[in-house]
Amino acid sequence: MAAHVLRRGRPLRGATPAEATALMEWDAGEKRLDEPGPARAARLRVVAAVDEELRRRIGATYRLDDLVRVYGESSRWFLELAQRVAPGTPAAWDPSATLDAAFARWARNASDAVAR
Repeated sequence: MAAHVLRRGRPLRGATPAEATALMEWDAGEKRLDEPGPARAARLRVVAAVDEELRRRIGATYRLDDLVRVYGESSRWFLELAQRVAPGTPAAWDPSATLDAAFARWARNASDAVAR
């Protein structure tokens, strides 16, 4: 099993091109989530809802490729989830912030990820 070693959000070895791209997108999303603004509380609620959805879809033990697969399917469910959780805050529906930030957090806990 290859370990996906992460340093400052960048894969250093063992990641496939799809995983490397996803990790970079997710890291950027986490940075966007940290930006202050009036939608911050709503964005955090959406991230929490994505966390619950990921828990339901992949469980507690998963690999990075499982996350990449579910991320590829997220266009089917993310917008509906975000609109339900933050109906009056369209800024919280931006997947490049909320969805990507949630996936970044999950990537650090993948069974084949080693943080440095």
